[in-house]
Order: sequence, then C-alpha cells, then structure tokens
Amino acid sequence: MKKINLFRTKEETLERLEAIIEHSFDGIYITDGHANTVMINRAYGQISGLKKEEVMGRNMKDLEKEGLISISGSLRAIRENRVVTLPQEFKTGKKAIITSSPIYDEHGNIVMVVTNVRDLTEIHYLKEQVEEQQQQEERLRRNLEHMQDRLLKKDIIAQDENTLNAIFKADKVAPLDVTVMLQGETGVGKEVFATYIFQNSSRKDENFIKVNCGAIPENLLESELFGYEKGAFTGANRMGKIGLFELADKGTIFLDEIGELPLAMQVKLLRAIQEQEITRIGGSKPIKINVRIIAATNRNLEEMMRQETFRADLYYRLMVFPIYIPPLRERKNDIMALAESFLDKLNKKYNFQKKFSDSSKYILNEYAWPGNIRELKNIVERAIIISNGDEIEPDAIPIVSQREAAQPEGKMLKPVNNLAQTLLEIEAEYMNQAYEKCGNVRDAAKSLGMNPSTFVRKRKKYEAYLKEGEGQGWTQQN
Repeated sequence: MKKINLFRTKEETLERLEAIIEHSFDGIYITDGHANTVMINRAYGQISGLKKEEVMGRNMKDLEKEGLISISGSLRAIRENRVVTLPQEFKTGKKAIITSSPIYDEHGNIVMVVTNVRDLTEIHYLKEQVEEQQQQEERLRRNLEHMQDRLLKKDIIAQDENTLNAIFKADKVAPLDVTVMLQGETGVGKEVFATYIFQNSSRKDENFIKVNCGAIPENLLESELFGYEKGAFTGANRMGKIGLFELADKGTIFLDEIGELPLAMQVKLLRAIQEQEITRIGGSKPIKINVRIIAATNRNLEEMMRQETFRADLYYRLMVFPIYIPPLRERKNDIMALAESFLDKLNKKYNFQKKFSDSSKYILNEYAWPGNIRELKNIVERAIIISNGDEIEPDAIPIVSQREAAQPEGKMLKPVNNLAQTLLEIEAEYMNQAYEKCGNVRDAAKSLGMNPSTFVRKRKKYEAYLKEGEGQGWTQQN
C-alpha cells in the first residue's frame, strides 16, 4: 500500500497538529516534565473558564495553590510516574474527568504530560435528572400506596346526641387550617373522624397520609416520618427516601396513637410543627413543608405529662382544637344504627338476607362494648356467619356468654342453664306488660319498636312454649 504524505513540510505538520488539538471537543492541557504549562486548547478554556494568559508558562503547583484548579493530574502523573485519571471541578461549576499521560524521552525521563479533559457536567446533569425521576417515581409509588388506603367517602352513623355533638365540632374546625386532636378509647372511630375532617377541609384535593405511630418500630420512626438522604446509613435505599411529612406536603397527615411516640421523636415532631420544616436523616438542608396535622390518641396525655413521658410543649401545640369522641356505651342510639349498617353491607357481601331478632337487638343494645365500634363490627360479622336462618337469634351472638342478661328493674337474676330460653322469657314479659298497658296489639307493638305482625307471631310462639310446660317459672312470676 502506497503511503500518503498529507503534510509537505514540518512547519505544515506542526500547524495541522495544533489545529487538531485546538478543535478537539475534549479539553487538552500540556505541561513540560516539570509541570509548567506549555499549551491549552479552546475546549479547555470553555470547560475550565480559564484564559490562556492565566495559565501559560505557569507551574501547576501555583495554579493549585491559587485555587484555579481543584487538583492537578499533571503533578500526580509526574510524581507517581504513571497515567493518572481523576475527577476535577472548575470555578465555572463544571465537573470533568481528566486523564494525565506522561511522555518519555529515550532515557525514560518525563519530558511532557498531556492531559485530556472531558466535560461531565452534562452527564452529571442527566444523572441528577434520572435520580430526580426516580425520586418522583418513588413519590408516586408511595402516593399510590396511600391512595389505596384512602377512603374518599366514609359515612358516619350518628343518631345519638353525643355523637352529633362531636360531629358538630368536627364540622366547625374542618374548613379551618388548624391542628386537631382526636381523643377517645380504642375503636371509637377516630380515623373515621380524621377522614371526615380532611374530606371537608380546603386540602381535600391533596394527599391524606395516615400514620400509626404505635405500629412503626422506634428505630424506623424518624426515617419513615422525615425520610433520609442517599447513603445516610447502612442498608439505606441508594436513592434515599421521601418521608411521610414530605409526601403530605400541601395536604394533611393523620398521626394516630400519638401518645406512643418516644421522647426523642417528640422533639423532632415539635420542630416540624413549629417551623413547618423537616430535615432528612443524613441531610443538612431543611426542607420546608406545608402540612395540616390531625392527631389522635387513646391515652391520657395530661397524665403522661405529669409522668414526663410526653412533652408539655408538644401537648399544647397539638391541643389547639381537641375533639372527644365518646365510647359506644355512651352512644346508645348509635348501637343498632351501626349494627344494621354493618349487617346491610355484609348481606350484600355474602348475598344474604339476614336480620336481627328483637331478642338479639336487646342484647346488642344492653352490652357495654368495651371494644367499641370495632368490636361491634366483628360481632356482627361473626353472628351473620354463625346464624342458621335468616333471623339472627341470641345464640348466634358471641357476647351472650360474656355478659349477664339484663332484666326488668326490681328482679333478682337466678342462675340459668339455657340463656336463649331465659331471654325468651324476658322478652315475653315485656310484651305482656306492654299489652296490659296499651290494651291493643298495635300500640303495644309500637311501644316496643316492633311491627304488629311480629308482636302477634311472638305471642303465639310463647303461648305454645307455655303449653309445653317449660315456662312455669315465668307464669308463676306473672
């Protein structure tokens, strides 16, 4: 193959070589064997922000001292007698990766160092964009998780005056952007009230984040609430994590079981409420947030303050507008309304047509419900499964073995072997008294909340029961 000579003279060769260096996309920086600058190209000036007159003829040690460059690859290449690759940052804010390659003479002495400088600013920008995209995807994922738990429409059954008073307070405070503290026993429906307040607030179109403070392990509380930066601790997500407070920005966060927070976290929560800002674990820059707080507890926070297990300053920050939700035993008129509501939903779920007998209604109304609404819901579901016919009788209600059957005033309960039979006798007594008082079936049935046909049917049932000789104890008492 014939060799083609592109350059006619050495001068032309040198001129073309300089043109190639000058028009290189990457920056090129050349020093002699003592690290004195002998050449830079245009790309290097654009990347570094340095002009030729600032560096030409100058030693790299001086440029390092003056801070014109962060670190010199040429000096390291000469000192270590090898090719060196390292990151470099310039006063322009640009980031680069440089490779300094020593050039040797025939005796092995370094006579020149050629440094190739590649601008990574765009790559870093793209990387940050990717990380931001991943953060947004994480935010969306967590949003979806909480959206699945979020109940956009949640009915509150309220027929009792005590419940209506609590709802009246919730209605008053819902549109106002203030902190609300919901107080009440376990199972009274604090989460339902929190959802109701949120749905009637000015933030109803934003996120509603529910946090059970008692369900998160203490060592994970801070990272869950406030998030962490990437590499904050061993085992952390390499991209970092958005905390629930950040996720709730412009929306509402519901802190259930707030009394379970350890003292160390109470301090951080107080700062978040007072300053409306949080700091991620491993981060140094505060993040501003705009969050409405609804808290709830079943504990006596005043007693906890006295025992120094709950901070007084946090207590007063949270108690801006307290709402007490009464237990079910103080909401007698809600019991059957709730039970019927649960029964209706379960009938639709299981394709049943079941209903409570009057005796069952009596039992449900008289029970103290220590587990409140949550217990009532569970009892109704068990009853609908246990019961055989379309009418749920007392023997299908689990609570009958946990309580004493109520009785008319002035009577002493006697030991019984058959609770269902005893309840039938009590029901019959009420029906008999109502009939004697009213004088007719229609009014007697109405006074007991029954329809006339049921009243007649049950009286016939008791008459048959008495004829069999099993109700003598009842007839003797009447």
